[in-house]
Amino acid sequence: MLVRYFAAARAAAGFEEEKFDLPAGSTMADLLQAVLAVPRAEPPAGTPPLPRILSRSSFLLNEVAVRDHATVLGPDDVIDVLPPFAGG
Repeated sequence: MLVRYFAAARAAAGFEEEKFDLPAGSTMADLLQAVLAVPRAEPPAGTPPLPRILSRSSFLLNEVAVRDHATVLGPDDVIDVLPPFAGG
């Protein structure tokens, strides 16, 4: 699966996107654990750490919002990580 990071999530992850190969039947929760298991450099000053960003983020699975972390993912799925943002 492909995970794409946006805004603060991209800064904290250190990448715009990364691929994960998880076993068949893996869930969104499994993917989030895999994301958090990757060793990462400290985020830039003023950027929260990735675990905190993920805990507050919304996720899109193939461009559709997913809230249930028990959702089973497929190997070709694309998951977008959208941290909270403000603006107007």
